[in-house]
Amino acid sequence: MKALASLILLTLCMSGQAKVFTKCELATTLKNGGLDGYYATAWPTVSVTRDYGVFQMNSYWWCNDGRTSGAVSACNISCSSLMDDSISDDITCAKRVVSHGRAKGVGVRNNPIRPPSDQNKPQRSDPTTF
Repeated sequence: MKALASLILLTLCMSGQAKVFTKCELATTLKNGGLDGYYATAWPTVSVTRDYGVFQMNSYWWCNDGRTSGAVSACNISCSSLMDDSISDDITCAKRVVSHGRAKGVGVRNNPIRPPSDQNKPQRSDPTTF
């Protein structure tokens, strides 16, 4: 019984380890990555799929988590790489999201942004279904 309790405690401790940025450290890292002036608060954050990393990249449109059926993965990146201590790959993908939005003339909005290959597909009226 003690072994089980120890295992559960160890699991809880291990699952909470992640890189923690101070506000200044994150701002500096983002600015150095070329994201100075972007507003991440308007980025898509609500979905029935999973979101990963500091920018909450969606597992259907932007990264591949190996669990999302039919994923587009427009950033051509593994979702797990968005969860490590380096956010350089997160920044690269974020730039692609912003660039895609600007190319369509819509900017970044609070709905899933369609990658270039899906521009001609009809928009779904219910953003919770993919």
